[in-house]
Amino acid sequence: MEVSEAPGRERTGASSATPGSGPGRARAGRAKLGAFKPRSSAGASSDRALIEALSNSKVFQDYERAFTEATGLPVALRAVESWQLPHHGHRNESPFCAIVLATSRACASCLQVQARLSAGAAEQAYTTTCPAGLCDTAVPVRLGDRLLGFLQTGQVFRKTPTRAQFERTVRLVKDWGVNVDPAKLEQAYFNTRVVPNRQHEAVVKLLSIFAQHLSMLSNQVVLQQDNAEPPVITRAKEFIHEHQTEHLRLGHVAKAVNTSTFYFCKMFKRVTGINFTDYLSRVRIEKSKNLLLNPNLRISEIAFEVGFQSLTHFNRVFKRVLGQSPTEYRAQSLGTK
Repeated sequence: MEVSEAPGRERTGASSATPGSGPGRARAGRAKLGAFKPRSSAGASSDRALIEALSNSKVFQDYERAFTEATGLPVALRAVESWQLPHHGHRNESPFCAIVLATSRACASCLQVQARLSAGAAEQAYTTTCPAGLCDTAVPVRLGDRLLGFLQTGQVFRKTPTRAQFERTVRLVKDWGVNVDPAKLEQAYFNTRVVPNRQHEAVVKLLSIFAQHLSMLSNQVVLQQDNAEPPVITRAKEFIHEHQTEHLRLGHVAKAVNTSTFYFCKMFKRVTGINFTDYLSRVRIEKSKNLLLNPNLRISEIAFEVGFQSLTHFNRVFKRVLGQSPTEYRAQSLGTK
């Protein structure tokens, strides 16, 4: 399901939410933004690192290329608290947006639209309209009840723009301080993609399906990062995978790769981005995902099989890593939910 700012009608130009558009709208915007539950600085940093890892993964880059070639639209994966314009300077950016984003006032207006988009897309797909009449859409990427970031596309019209819309936009662009040849601006404006409702719904569906896929793959992506890692870290990872079911300690792994515990601890965190304990937990959780597909195995059996010493600890770590409990994951995977 997708939500738009104004179901059933297009919002363009002056009707878009802009600074000074009325106290009622301002209060509503603040209320919606207040629905966000800010993560701790450590948690937010961890989420940004995960989004960056997903963005650099082969699966996302393959999807980005296929999506762009199939639809002609840009797509970006961004963190929740991102103050960069996701499509600016990238492939398939709207020529109109590329022209007008030449001043700080224009960029500020776009960042306000992005903030509104983030608030609206916290739970489900959401589309908003910028002051120039172009639409942006975001789909949440979640781990259970935890919001990681957004898949975002847009810079399109939902209906063919009119001459009156363009004239309002020309005045707006002047207010932003953008100095551009009027003929060039007009050509870029009227050459902007128009995506009818039915096609737009299909685009949103594609984004939603891939957002679910990214959520499922997030732990694998963290574990598979190599980034030209030092041989000692490669050997350490191999040792962890071979002995994950044992009562494994940091000192055991450091000794296996012939380094001091202190040096190995610092190097492992620097290279992988996560500490030894978190990495070991993620390896065990990844193995448990396969075992959970066997309905004949009890969850307690699986917990001890993969190396956890208590069912409570297993349930807590599973929920933290994948955003849902082992029971919920099993039901979803087996189609019994």
